[in-house]
Amino acid sequence: MKRHSRVVLKSSVMLALLVTTFAVAQTAHSQVAAANAAEAPVSKAAGINLDELAQRLVMQSARVKEGEIVFLSGGVRDLELLENLATHVSKVGAFPLVTVLSDRMIKRSFTDVPAKYDSQEPKLDLALADLVNAAIVVDSTESAGLLDGISVERRAARAKAAAPVNKKYVSNSVRFVEVGNGLYPTSWLAQRLGMSQGDLAKSFWEGVNVDHTAMQTRGGTVKAALAAGNKLRIARAANGTDVTLSIATRPIIVSDGLISAEDVKQGGPAVAVFLPAGEVMITPVAGTANGKVVVERLYFDNKEIQNLTLSFAAGKLASMSGSGPGYAAFKARYDAASDPGKAAFAYVDFGINDKVRLPQASKVGTWVPAGMVTVGIGNNINFGGENNSDYSFFFHLPGTTVTLDGKTIVEDGGLKL
Repeated sequence: MKRHSRVVLKSSVMLALLVTTFAVAQTAHSQVAAANAAEAPVSKAAGINLDELAQRLVMQSARVKEGEIVFLSGGVRDLELLENLATHVSKVGAFPLVTVLSDRMIKRSFTDVPAKYDSQEPKLDLALADLVNAAIVVDSTESAGLLDGISVERRAARAKAAAPVNKKYVSNSVRFVEVGNGLYPTSWLAQRLGMSQGDLAKSFWEGVNVDHTAMQTRGGTVKAALAAGNKLRIARAANGTDVTLSIATRPIIVSDGLISAEDVKQGGPAVAVFLPAGEVMITPVAGTANGKVVVERLYFDNKEIQNLTLSFAAGKLASMSGSGPGYAAFKARYDAASDPGKAAFAYVDFGINDKVRLPQASKVGTWVPAGMVTVGIGNNINFGGENNSDYSFFFHLPGTTVTLDGKTIVEDGGLKL
């Protein structure tokens, strides 16, 4: 899903069951969903009760019911959590299907598997989309630059093959829960965000364990404001960001950590949860995004890009520029995607979780801190849109100000609703 991703994975390169299915929309999240293989599971270091967590994920977040088939996936480092998840799925009379992933498996799917299979129809994933009722996925990647050195053409071919599967999962309303959401507290990510690993772990688990009832209330407030509005303006004078778009009558998705009965009734992208939770997402009226987005720092294949500048006209990316060691590969990956939908301004995502905090000076963002603004290009079906492009990418915009019909709803990175 997504991200939602944000899918997710969260990467279009994964060849493992459901993770592949959520590839297109989760490409974004996979860029930061990594950890050092030598590190112990952060849940252990933080003293998290994994059995209680698993029960909550199964019963509350995923709403698993008797007779359902539930896909479970994660890495070796979180095997105990996967075991507990399988047990709690079985305790309600449902059927767990467990898959364990590794970086080595993913990397060798490129280095050892012939390129001719990149565009092969994903028959297993398509079949699973009609089989499973729910999925719980724990971040499993171990390396920040896992795909460095893999050709962008091969990545593009995999993403194109996965796009129909992602669409089927959304249309089938498969309930999806992911633990990680680009915040799995590893040493390299903590360094990138400018904080200690201990502080990142504290923020991560406080975000996971946030009061979801309060999150539902806050999400409802933001949703109501957006639903009543028309024109969004996202700006930051310090770097030149200034883009406007219309959101009138567009669907709004709230990720508050729980899949409610209302979410199930709505279906599609509404039944996806990303933990730590706390996002409100909306797609623009097609053709209305105009202006410029400047991203001061981001990473592609673990290589830094500075001052990425994206110019939009009539809802489409008209030009881009940037610098730094990661820019050439980023631009090449975009150029390798053949679907014209890759150029569309895809969505705006508002963070609403006040338990997840980043250092004030950090120029690298993440999805959920209250007041964080994220925009995307390309695929947006996991955000309530209709564009099932085989390409997607996201851009966090810390410190921005957003107005809705002239009223400030985010000011200098602080949520005002």
